[in-house]
Amino acid sequence: MIRQSDADRAWVVEEACRNARPSPLEIGLGGWILRASGGPTRRTNSLNPLRGWRDDPARIVAEAESLYRNLGRPLIVRVPDLVPEMDVLLDGLGYRSEGEACTLFAELPPDDRDGAEGVALDNAPDAAWLAARAACEGVVSEVALRTYHDSIACLILPRMFARRIEANRTVAVAYGVLHRGILVFESVATHPSHRRAGHARSLIVALMAWARREGATGACLQVVAENAPARALYAGLGFSRSLYGYRYRRRD
Repeated sequence: MIRQSDADRAWVVEEACRNARPSPLEIGLGGWILRASGGPTRRTNSLNPLRGWRDDPARIVAEAESLYRNLGRPLIVRVPDLVPEMDVLLDGLGYRSEGEACTLFAELPPDDRDGAEGVALDNAPDAAWLAARAACEGVVSEVALRTYHDSIACLILPRMFARRIEANRTVAVAYGVLHRGILVFESVATHPSHRRAGHARSLIVALMAWARREGATGACLQVVAENAPARALYAGLGFSRSLYGYRYRRRD
């Protein structure tokens, strides 16, 4: 059970994370938001709850199934711990659970670490950033690349894109978005041949310094629950608290 004070913060963080990774195509649906960007990313191709009043969940699921069917794809429901009643309904409808993740939160430390050495910052992703991000991800389909580019092109909140450079080569990337005093980390990735060398950490520290200068007081990120190396990295930077978890549900 999430305490009320934690729930209030969790809903703000949920909103921040959604706005940090927009979907070019989405509609409101009875207190939920249906996102349909195309491509493989579940976050931007799923039914997500909004805070406050929500229509009868069984009715919403039926309507969403029909809408996604018209798009030629199955319905994926993203279920945060904030709406546990959805798990009961979806269990009964034969929806399996996958992709368990957690949302980490930390107050921004009031220090002067800037992490700027070897880190390039820009408020827009240039060709070098995009190419480096693709290299860090490995084999990525053309559809995935296109839908990712379309997503970040929709960002309207203050943002900063970071690259870690070594020997004139970008070895890690990340970007951060500011929403109501909260920094959201997104797309943190390191090239496979340069991992476990502290590159992601330097990017996070640099983005935290930028966010502090912009008046942010907290930071958050969402990470796969079973990704132990990533969770250890973030814990070392103060992200030891899991504010809430979420999972995806889909029918076979």
